[in-house]
Amino acid sequence: MDRLSDYDYELPESLIAQTPLDDRAAARLLWLHRATGTVEHGHFRDVEKILQPGDLLVVNNTRVTARRIFGRKPTGGEVELLLLHELGPWRFDCLARPGRRLPVGSIIEFGEGWPVATVVAVSDGPTRTVEFSDDPRALLAAAGTVPLPPYIANPIEDPERYQTVFAQAGGSAAAPTAGLHFTDELVTRLRTQGVDFAEVTLNVGIDTFRPVQVEQLDLHEMHGETCTLPTETAEKIHGCRGRVIAVGTTSVRTLETFALGPRRVETGTRSTSLFIRPGYQFQIIDGMFTNFHIPRTTMLMMIAAFAGHAAVFEAYRQAVEQRYRFLSFGDSMLIL
Repeated sequence: MDRLSDYDYELPESLIAQTPLDDRAAARLLWLHRATGTVEHGHFRDVEKILQPGDLLVVNNTRVTARRIFGRKPTGGEVELLLLHELGPWRFDCLARPGRRLPVGSIIEFGEGWPVATVVAVSDGPTRTVEFSDDPRALLAAAGTVPLPPYIANPIEDPERYQTVFAQAGGSAAAPTAGLHFTDELVTRLRTQGVDFAEVTLNVGIDTFRPVQVEQLDLHEMHGETCTLPTETAEKIHGCRGRVIAVGTTSVRTLETFALGPRRVETGTRSTSLFIRPGYQFQIIDGMFTNFHIPRTTMLMMIAAFAGHAAVFEAYRQAVEQRYRFLSFGDSMLIL
């Protein structure tokens, strides 16, 4: 399965979830048995029955801190900035739209009384570095919005619904959405029954939403993302008596990036460009939670590598047929 077209399927637009459920754990759950390819349908709360004492869930504790703001050039043209990383006082890396019309020296205004931003560096495509004339924190608090994925049409009332209950380490442009189904109460109950949790950090970049552009996957270059695996997590993995189950593709990518061998990881912080697709030999995980992904994406390729292309696409066929909710605010899939 080395071609992009091998990862295509028909996703009805009506199945793309536009809002989160009032109760995070009320989502549906499709359980794909990795060994047999059989599928069970239930609800996310069923994980209390599925998970066993000694299992270890590894979650991504990143927090979405990127902010989207709108301004204008002195000539009147509208500009959208997605502030990704704070490089220093009042200076940010960002994605700019329309980027091609914002060379070094361009000025962006946000209204009377607010600081202005100046483009001080230009990188590839729409990436810009901007510097504000004064502290922008009040501007971001008043006018900045959470950058929801492009397939979600409207803002959500409570921005915290686009954060997981594990979120603490700032730096992401998108949420690790497989973790959105967990509640504090569910985590407490799982801990009580002997399921443990460990944390990694992978700061999700905006490139997550960009489709693969080449038909031959050998030619695809993964974007780099910074990830961290702490000592406490390594110790829990090495001492795990049950199954190591990653919550989300970002957790999988982090664990496999730091793999030294079967159930052995090193610790530290690095940039990863690991591309997991069929043929990859997993070292760390026995299972994973994931949402339902866009066609022709690297996330879909990863789960096909883990559970088998045929089994995954049969599971997706059933999910479409039974009208599961897809993508970031959608339902959950467990491969175990």
